[in-house]
Amino acid sequence: MDWFLKADDASAVGELRREVVAYLRRHGEPGSEVEDAELALSEVVGNAVRHAGGPVWVSLSWAQPQPVLTVRDLGPGFDPARLAQPVTLAPRAGSATLAEAGLGLFLVSQVTPSLAAEVRRAGGMTVSVTLPVNRAPAVSHDPPLRTFGALPELDEALPGGGFGKESFLRALVVQLARTVETQQGPDAAAAAVAQVGADIGGQMEEEFRAAEAIVGRLTPEQMADCYVRLKHAIDGGFYVIEATEHRIVLGNTRCPFGDVVQRAPSLCRMTSSVFGGIAARNSDHGVAVLLEERIAVGDPGCRVVVDLAPAPEGGRPLAHEYAAAADATLFPG
Repeated sequence: MDWFLKADDASAVGELRREVVAYLRRHGEPGSEVEDAELALSEVVGNAVRHAGGPVWVSLSWAQPQPVLTVRDLGPGFDPARLAQPVTLAPRAGSATLAEAGLGLFLVSQVTPSLAAEVRRAGGMTVSVTLPVNRAPAVSHDPPLRTFGALPELDEALPGGGFGKESFLRALVVQLARTVETQQGPDAAAAAVAQVGADIGGQMEEEFRAAEAIVGRLTPEQMADCYVRLKHAIDGGFYVIEATEHRIVLGNTRCPFGDVVQRAPSLCRMTSSVFGGIAARNSDHGVAVLLEERIAVGDPGCRVVVDLAPAPEGGRPLAHEYAAAADATLFPG
C-alpha cells in the first residue's frame, strides 16, 4: 500500500492515519497495540510532512507477521543517531496544525518493535518503523492458479511483441474485478469497484469545475455535461437523452473497456458510482442510479438513469442509492 502526501498538507496526515488505523484494526489480531501503532504513524509521517518541505511517500508492507511503515522524503534530513536520544524535532513556525502527537521519534522507538532511519543517497530521509500489530491468520493463496479466459487476448499483442499500455491497463482492471468476484463474490466486487468509482469520480468532478470555472452546486445540465465529458475522455460513447431537475438520462454506444467488459459486468458499478457520487455531492438528499441497459450483459447500448428526486416510500428497487454529502454546506445555495 502506497500513498503520496504534499508538503504541509495537514488534512492528509489525519486522513492517512485514520485509513491505516482502520486497516490495522480490520486485519490485526485482537489485543494488538493499535493505539501505539497510531502514535508511531502520526509521529513518523507528521515529522516528515513538517520538516521535509516537499513531497512525502508513505508505504505499508505486511509481508511479515507485523507491518512495516516506511516514510520517504526529500528534505534536509537529520542524524539517524538522534533516534536514540529523548529529543523532539522542533516544528517550523506555523506548522502546529500538522502535529497530531508531537511526542518525538524517540518515543516512537520505545513503543514499537523497531525504528530505523537512513539518509537517502539523493537527499532526504527514509524512516522505517515496525508497528506493534500482529496479523490475523490468513488462508494461503500461494501458488495462484490461472483462470480461464484471462486477459489480455493474444491477438492484442503488438507487432513487435508484448502488449501495449492500453491492453495492459484494461486487462489489469478487468482481471482485478474478476478476481475479487471469484474469491469474494459479486457483491464484494461491486463494492470494490464502487469505491474506486467514488474516488475517481470526485477527481473528475474537480477537474470539470476547474475547466468550466464553476462554483457552487452543479445544475442537472452541468452534471450531464460532466458525465459526457469524463466518459468521452476515456473513449466512451455517452450522450445526453434528458436532463431535468428530476432526473438525468444518458445513452451509450461504446464502453471504455471494450467488449471485454462482458467478462466482468461488475465494472458497470464504476459508472454508477461515478455518476451517483457526483449527483449526491450536489444534492440536499440522496440520489439513485439505475442501469437500465448495459453493453456488459449483451444489450446493444447502455441506458443510465440518475434519479435526482427524493426517494419514494418503499425505495427504488434495482437502483444503487447514494447518500447526500455529509456536510450540507459543501455547496451552499
